[in-house]
Amino acid sequence: MKKHQFDIPQGMIYLDGNSLGPLPSAATQRVAQTMQDEWGELLIKGWNQAGWMQQPAKIGDRIGRIIGASPGSTMTGDTLCIKVYQALAAGLNMCPDRKVVLSDSGNFPTDLYMAQGLLKTMGQGHELRIVDPENVSDAITDEIAVLLLTHVDYRTGRMHDMDALTQKAQAAGAIVIWDLAHSTGAVPLDMTASNAEFAVGCTYKYLNGGPGAPAFIYVRPDIAPGVEPALSGWLGHLQPFEFDLEYHPGAGIDRMRVGTPSILQLAALEASLDIWEDVDMDEIRARSVELCDLFIDEVEARCPQLTLASPRDAAQRGSQVSFRFKDGYAAMQALIAQNVIGDFRAPDIMRFSFTPLYIDQQDVLEAAKILQNIMQTDAWDTPQFKARAAVT
Repeated sequence: MKKHQFDIPQGMIYLDGNSLGPLPSAATQRVAQTMQDEWGELLIKGWNQAGWMQQPAKIGDRIGRIIGASPGSTMTGDTLCIKVYQALAAGLNMCPDRKVVLSDSGNFPTDLYMAQGLLKTMGQGHELRIVDPENVSDAITDEIAVLLLTHVDYRTGRMHDMDALTQKAQAAGAIVIWDLAHSTGAVPLDMTASNAEFAVGCTYKYLNGGPGAPAFIYVRPDIAPGVEPALSGWLGHLQPFEFDLEYHPGAGIDRMRVGTPSILQLAALEASLDIWEDVDMDEIRARSVELCDLFIDEVEARCPQLTLASPRDAAQRGSQVSFRFKDGYAAMQALIAQNVIGDFRAPDIMRFSFTPLYIDQQDVLEAAKILQNIMQTDAWDTPQFKARAAVT
């Protein structure tokens, strides 16, 4: 339990770390130091003297430890959309004779949007084939060029069997890309053992890097030297400061760099990763399962109006619990008004994330009691709580 290392407002029960993690207490000072001592005092000298240019790889390795990746195989930078685009373009290039990208209807929409845009731009007759999550395994055939999946479903928390699907896809000759946005820092991962070619993810959820924190991409080390970058950015060049007019990709994972790194965001993320240095993911997972199971039991006993949307079996679930309620948006707004923070996903999903770094059993019990009161009194049934905001 590391709640004392986060700045969570007094009296708030924060169950939305799967959307945006809370502020690490050390991040404010770390960012201020970067601004004052590095940007302010060094100015452009910071790229060399403060090690700014090396930050994306250095922090990439720290994330790599959390996802079970070997050193030198994970790079931070840009956004998750860009990293999905990079991985998918590279994967398709590795299977030039195949035209099908397989994904599922539980995938996060941005991944599907990026796939749609890339395939349309390529104009080579590719197909994005979307099946129900439970049908992915059966849909893997020798037509598939790339299997593109989100490991943990953002709405329900349903978790794919990464190793089994990766093995089946590769046996069929496909390339595999995993989106770890709702997995990294939530469940134990071992990208080396999984043998998947690519993984991508964001750092503002369970890793608490802050809004707009950079994304990351993992490339399996044995294929990294041969991956052809679709986004041939300046900092992915082998020798960016030679200012060669022709692009030559950098060595290994360096070629997956694109634009100038966000140094202030990386400073905030680095402060958060300090918290993770002595965290055992198996212990985090065990505690997360306990908290999620407790919440399910409490809510089902107290709130019969709600229907469990997440898998009941913890082995098939990430670190979140979702319930269905036809007026779920209004009910969530009523809950937020009482300082219990979750969120809503259309059409009727109320989401709750359980992060043992700063959530304990007492938080779970109190949240369930407050939710019970809201449901019993119909406190959600007001125009105030039904008015949709831009972000749900």
